[in-house]
Amino acid sequence: MSHEDLTQTPLPADGGFEVHLAQRGQTYQVPADQSILRVLSDAGVDLPFACEQGVCGTCLTKVVAGQPDHWDMFLTPEEQAANDQMLICCSRSQTARLVLDL
Repeated sequence: MSHEDLTQTPLPADGGFEVHLAQRGQTYQVPADQSILRVLSDAGVDLPFACEQGVCGTCLTKVVAGQPDHWDMFLTPEEQAANDQMLICCSRSQTARLVLDL
């Protein structure tokens, strides 16, 4: 049985995607109108954050797999291009699944 790797699958047309927390083994659906931070906070995952606008860097999170869609003003273009970290308060995903080091 082949298992499609959603970390390599383009984002679906509805803009929603799933976030998997590698350390916790939990997966959450992130709709197009909510941030990763908001979905995780609503689910009771306690994460550090401050500005919620991608400026301060408080919510910087390591990316294990998947392709972030960077919307922040904190990371340099080079850091964004590396795709190994992201600001979960504002940035989205370019793939159907993101795996975060949380």
